[in-house]
Amino acid sequence: MAKAEIKTQVTNASSSEFINSVQDQQRREDSKIIDKLMQQVSGEKAKMWGPAIIGYGTMHLKYESGRELDMPKLAFSPRKQNLSLYVLEGGEEKYKDLLDKLGKHSTGKICLYIKKLSDVDQGVLKDIFRRCLRINE
Repeated sequence: MAKAEIKTQVTNASSSEFINSVQDQQRREDSKIIDKLMQQVSGEKAKMWGPAIIGYGTMHLKYESGRELDMPKLAFSPRKQNLSLYVLEGGEEKYKDLLDKLGKHSTGKICLYIKKLSDVDQGVLKDIFRRCLRINE
């Protein structure tokens, strides 16, 4: 049986063009701000990972099974329902102190979901990005 192709890979697509193509104006403007924040914190330029994820930096993962892949250290995607930020590396419990101060949000396994940037404290959000980078080092 052939191995499945990893869909989340760096592409040559423009992250700026992708952000500018977001139809919802509020989500588009929030994405521009998140892009700037993630670039500031990571010191990395944005790259498209697959068709809809904007990532910063790269980390190499190797699982016990032998599977290997590259992933961004920080990433987000302006989804229709919310802004999905891939920043809870190591699990939500490692960010509890910051999440308690963040503002209106929800979480998934490694995702932080926010409806709009004005619902959260941007300083706390930057602290979450910084912690994610430290965990990924």
